[in-house]
Amino acid sequence: MIAQKTLSARAWAELLLLALIWGGSFLSIRVALNEVGPLTSVAHRTFWAMLVLWAVVIAMRVPLPRDWRIWGAFAVMGMLNNVIPFGLMAWGQLHIESGLTSILNATTAIFGVLAAALFFADERLSLRKAVGVTLGFAGVATAIGLDNLRTLDLRSLAQLAVIGGTVSYALAGVWARKTMSGLRPQLAAAGMLTGSTIITLPLAWIVEGPLTLALQPVTLLAVGYFALVATAGAYLLYYRVLGMAGSGNLMLVTLLIAPVAITLGALVLDEALSPNAYGGFALLALGLVVLDGRIWGALRARRVIDRPRPPL
Repeated sequence: MIAQKTLSARAWAELLLLALIWGGSFLSIRVALNEVGPLTSVAHRTFWAMLVLWAVVIAMRVPLPRDWRIWGAFAVMGMLNNVIPFGLMAWGQLHIESGLTSILNATTAIFGVLAAALFFADERLSLRKAVGVTLGFAGVATAIGLDNLRTLDLRSLAQLAVIGGTVSYALAGVWARKTMSGLRPQLAAAGMLTGSTIITLPLAWIVEGPLTLALQPVTLLAVGYFALVATAGAYLLYYRVLGMAGSGNLMLVTLLIAPVAITLGALVLDEALSPNAYGGFALLALGLVVLDGRIWGALRARRVIDRPRPPL
């Protein structure tokens, strides 16, 4: 097991800030959906974030890739990491609580482990990972309630749509590792959002009508938040935290996002989640802690220390 980096006070602060930003995105998306459709919300999100990130790339004078295959990889990444998950989750939020959406969103790490084990020889499914994945799936089953899937009403379909979005996120991680390694992260994010915008703008226009900024002030504020802060700004902060904290510690963000989203949903939208949702999140959080590995490693180390030694 690879040792985790020790988090500095600054890394903790920026990690918590990232969790607050992404936790708030569920509320802002739900607010915007009161006036715009799911595809339109995704188009706004990718378009405005794309403009900000290209401005950052230009300011940093990052050289653009000349290989057309890289631009093709951007398009696929945009589908897997933006168009599909953003669209499915936005539609899902029309029919389930934003807090529950954030809980189900945490399964991204579970599916990420499975996808990595499936596609990469160096990411085999160890006993620890298998235990973590099993706990994660138990948490999902508890949060959704398997009995609810028998009817397949809109609420059940919405929960499955959110789960589908997390699977797409996991496949995006595989695609990024296979095709986009070595690229500057700011360029990769800008290219990805360009690919997704090329898809979402015409798709939203055809299905839901042309994009417009003639919206209620609260909707404009929500769009500005999830596009500029929770997408463009969060991507830049994500890579900054990644450099300071390491990829292992970033899993802590997954644990922190849901409580933020649940709290905001309760305070602003008067959402009330069922006991099953909280029980499911507890199991899912336990699975993520096992996948993180630190507590698991500490228990194994203590077992070795406590093992009686043979007499000399």
